[in-house]
Amino acid sequence: MAQNPTQLLAEAMADVSVVLLVSAALTPLFRRLRQPQVIAEIITGIALGPSLLGLLPGNLPHRLFPPAVRPDLAAIAQVGILLFMFLVGWQMNAAEIRRSKNAVLGLSLASITLPFVTGLLLATWLFHDHAEVAGHRVGESAFVLFVGTAMAITAFPVLARIILEHRLQMTRAGVLALGSAAIGDVLAWCMLAVVSAVAVSDGPGKLLGIVGYSALYVVVLVVAVRPLVRLLVVRATRNGDVSPLLLGVFASGAFLAGYVTNQIGLDAIFGAFSFGLIMPREAHRSLQLRVRIPMEHVTALLLPVFFVSTGLAVDVTRLGGGGVLELLAICGVASLGKLLGGTGAARLSGLSWRESRTVGFLMNTRGLTELIVLNAGVTMGVLDGRMFTMMVIMALVTTAMAGPFVPHLPYARADEAVTAEPTEPAEPAEPLKGSGR
Repeated sequence: MAQNPTQLLAEAMADVSVVLLVSAALTPLFRRLRQPQVIAEIITGIALGPSLLGLLPGNLPHRLFPPAVRPDLAAIAQVGILLFMFLVGWQMNAAEIRRSKNAVLGLSLASITLPFVTGLLLATWLFHDHAEVAGHRVGESAFVLFVGTAMAITAFPVLARIILEHRLQMTRAGVLALGSAAIGDVLAWCMLAVVSAVAVSDGPGKLLGIVGYSALYVVVLVVAVRPLVRLLVVRATRNGDVSPLLLGVFASGAFLAGYVTNQIGLDAIFGAFSFGLIMPREAHRSLQLRVRIPMEHVTALLLPVFFVSTGLAVDVTRLGGGGVLELLAICGVASLGKLLGGTGAARLSGLSWRESRTVGFLMNTRGLTELIVLNAGVTMGVLDGRMFTMMVIMALVTTAMAGPFVPHLPYARADEAVTAEPTEPAEPAEPLKGSGR
């Protein structure tokens, strides 16, 4: 019997309250363990799903999050994800990337290339056991490229938050990792866009259509939308204050851009991210106070719902013996690729072994960015349930590794401080507040 929509909405709101309360309860505990907030939120999502709560009698995940309510939770989560991706794009500092030295670019390429290549090799081995998703066969090229790209991800927001919390923002290791992660994030999203086009296209004709419409979208965004946004910001900040209406305008732009990329054949996250990239980078205080900070607070409330939506699809109990072996291989390849690539490139750039190791662990963090990528893989029909579960656990493990191994400085030590070199950004981009994602 069909349930009353009002009742479903009430149950969804109750579920949101449960998620927020559990996440708030776990966050201080993981803070004491030197873990970013995203770890507490991921574990909250997994704990409320079949992997932990489902082990208790009474089918509690099904009762707490009925299937009829989950579409409402997914819609709430999608709003949070699109706003988060918009903020990530806005946070990217193109001027900082242009000022970066060869060491920053070299580290970025090394920390992407090595895990990407090793991920391709691992995916070739894994493909046979994960070639079917929901009754249809996955294209091997799409699967292999997606896994390689997922291995190459570094979560710029969680990395920036770890750097600030550990007071590394004025050290050589911190500046190098932050600049490299910014470049790497842009490259990784470009790679994922290519994989998305390959995965959803039925043949060369549709693939060319997606590429063509995507190119047209970028041209319109840069040539027409960006000047309009800049003009709007200039006029809105002319008197030293910003109307709160600007928050709604920018949020609408992110949602509309997400709709356009979805219609093209790409995931909506690419639209929100690209709209953030064209935002003006002038650090106008009123723009920060009236637009960016409130939007960060909204995402902080909505994103835990995304984690529980993800956790409901994670079922560790179904991995089996073969799944454990595959999980160990995935975690090992993901970690070694980033650690060797990041540490080696940092060492070649002149950093000490201690600083290079710090850079390697920083570049190994994946956080929320990885989960967004993995959910996009499910939407594309590239990942089955077991593969999704193993990749989520990999994101959790690699992000948690940074806490114990990255030093926490009481102040920027003189022997590690950044000197007046072109690599140091004049005004480093401020990471997302209130989240270690």
